[in-house]
Amino acid sequence: MPNGSLEKYLYSHNYFLDIMRRLSIMIDVACALEYLHHGCLSLVIHCDLKPSNVLLDEDMVAHLSDFGISKLLCENESDLYTKTFATLGYIAPVSTKCDVYSYGIMPLETFTRRRSNEFEGDLSLKQWVSYSIPEAVMDVVDVNLLTSMDNHYQKELDLVASIMKVALDCCAESPSGRTNMKDVVGMVQMMKIQLLAF
Repeated sequence: MPNGSLEKYLYSHNYFLDIMRRLSIMIDVACALEYLHHGCLSLVIHCDLKPSNVLLDEDMVAHLSDFGISKLLCENESDLYTKTFATLGYIAPVSTKCDVYSYGIMPLETFTRRRSNEFEGDLSLKQWVSYSIPEAVMDVVDVNLLTSMDNHYQKELDLVASIMKVALDCCAESPSGRTNMKDVVGMVQMMKIQLLAF
């Protein structure tokens, strides 16, 4: 893709994505996952969702790539046991909820500009953000994203807090507690409408 990956835009100092562009990319990814999980004849689980697998075309529209370890489920299957990752009997089933969790990490990474694997010990990106939402969202958001000079600073800060909340709901510890992608698409599209109204 002409504009490379989301990872390039997040972690290279030569590029910058504003709130609208970051939100639009998250909507594109959510729509792609909604299609894979709910729109295909055979349900597709991507299994490797991360910024380097989100490619940006000439219009900065995001596309999912690298389906090398993706899995197909038949209509009557809700979970898949696979030997790809571990020995059968010792691994949790692979389901769409795995992709939902990975999707939840992606907005956290996109709006904080912190890699999910840069934390040490018991602290994770998810925990770091959850400790700061909603009261101290400005402590975790990418420092280049919002400036106090902006007339819409508080509205944008509230919007980012809402995005983080949706992301954390996708990352619930229990798979049954995670939001499905149809609901996520509706929520993030509504946030874009709110942002356009500022």
